[in-house]
Amino acid sequence: MHRVQVILAFLAAVVIFSAGVWWIGYRSAIGQVSDQGAAVLRSASDRLAGQLSRYRLLAVTMADHPDIVALANGQGSPAIVEPLLLQTADFSGALEISFLSPSGQRIASSAGDQGATQGADQTVLQRPMTGALGFSHGQSDDRTLRDFAFLAPVHTPTGIAGTLAVRVDMETVEESDWRGAPQVVLFTDDTGLIFISNRSELLFRQFSPTEKGTGFGPDQSWQVRGLTLWSTSESRYVPDRAVYETLPLPVIGMTGHSLISTRPAERIALLQAAVTAALCLAFGAILFWATERRRTLAQANTRLEMRVAERTQELTHTNTQLRQEVTERQDAEAALRRAQADLVQAAKLSALGQMSAGISHELNQPLMAIQSFSENAQLFMDKDQPEQAHANLGRIAELSRRMGRIIKNLRAFARQETEPMTRVDIAAVIQAVLELAETRISNEAVRLEYEPSKTPVFVHGGEVRLQQVIMNLLSNAMDAMGGQNDKLIEIGITADAGNILVNIRDNGPGLDDPEKIFDPFYSTKEVGQSEGMGLGLSISYGLVQSFGGAITGRNHPQGGAIFQIKLAAAHIQEAAA
Repeated sequence: MHRVQVILAFLAAVVIFSAGVWWIGYRSAIGQVSDQGAAVLRSASDRLAGQLSRYRLLAVTMADHPDIVALANGQGSPAIVEPLLLQTADFSGALEISFLSPSGQRIASSAGDQGATQGADQTVLQRPMTGALGFSHGQSDDRTLRDFAFLAPVHTPTGIAGTLAVRVDMETVEESDWRGAPQVVLFTDDTGLIFISNRSELLFRQFSPTEKGTGFGPDQSWQVRGLTLWSTSESRYVPDRAVYETLPLPVIGMTGHSLISTRPAERIALLQAAVTAALCLAFGAILFWATERRRTLAQANTRLEMRVAERTQELTHTNTQLRQEVTERQDAEAALRRAQADLVQAAKLSALGQMSAGISHELNQPLMAIQSFSENAQLFMDKDQPEQAHANLGRIAELSRRMGRIIKNLRAFARQETEPMTRVDIAAVIQAVLELAETRISNEAVRLEYEPSKTPVFVHGGEVRLQQVIMNLLSNAMDAMGGQNDKLIEIGITADAGNILVNIRDNGPGLDDPEKIFDPFYSTKEVGQSEGMGLGLSISYGLVQSFGGAITGRNHPQGGAIFQIKLAAAHIQEAAA
């Protein structure tokens, strides 16, 4: 009877201890779930604000258009402005662009319905009529259309004479791939109405983060480590238990919310509790077995004195094995800690190696160009040609400034920042790269077929980073043709549906595996052949993507390889602004 009580007490202690381990593990894991939810919400908020920001900029830009200002000043005609509004709406993807009178009447619209009243109430027009940028959102009567509008004031010499409204269909702004995400993300207006969500069944419902009520909210909520947790039976597409996070977005007048399921944290805590219980039970079983063994030996000692020595030796051997197992387990734990430390150090060394490779690749070519220009400057000075020497020194100064900008970009990258994109003349970028590579092109007898554009060709991007991309492709092309006599490089600039395409083709041996050319450290060059580390195309790929463009590579039907850079075009008027 006493043994049964001891076993039951031990099992109760194991249950209590495992429950404590579960609670501690759950509290720790729920913090990680909260961090994930905050990251998901920030990412979704940044994407939404970024998508809407271009329409905000469009509203401000169009409000200063001369034709709009003339119409607001009473000197223009809706028949002249409406084609402009329609063309701009088609180009930007806006649902509608309208010029409104101070009373809210449409004077001109890309939809062509002059004289109609704007759907928003007069309170929406208060901010633009005071000179500030306004915004609003709404829905159609059948709730099949959700639109967001930016309203910019139109200034005339006599004051604010109207409002330029840009309406956007939210279906075109929202990303299609976020609807299937396991995390629930929604955005509400100041009235608590759910206007944007990756769960369509939640749209246009009233949101209450504290209680369910008649809208969408939790059946029950509680606090753990300062975090808000939900339990709800809303639908199978909404987690029944989740961590609730919120983030205000004053730039668009909304508030973001996220619900991240707590089931991963519960599974981790349950696994930790199960492992703890298994270890406790194993230890208890060993202890119970040892106790029973000792009791059996004690009873056998009273029955058979001759077997005492044999039983004692067996127990000693068993204890020795237990000590060995404990020692081996301690050694295994120490080895595991050393392996983890080695993995952390390896990760640090890998990051340092990647940064060193990036710095080397960024600065090697300008340094080589500075060396070449300085040597040429010395020759010009020896030949008493100070004008050419002065030009070379100017190029060296420009390259030094360029290296400064490169280092600035690298520092910004280290701080997880990027310089904003600007309007860049891609033709000037190509011309600058060709000037840098002029000596090598001449020394290697490369035929260059390139007709410079007579007018600027503006794209969205960064000047230094675009020079790096073009230089990488040009250098790779010359490296690929290293062993042949006839060397040809063709460069062309074309326009296609609002995009600028830059094609660079060589007549080398082509690409062995076009699918892998943008992978880091992938290179077809033999060891020792060059200083390349297989990072040039990978870096170029990342830079072009950071501009919102694309870069592809393939084999040309007439031989060699052709790379194409696709960048968004920028109008000359916008570039001047």
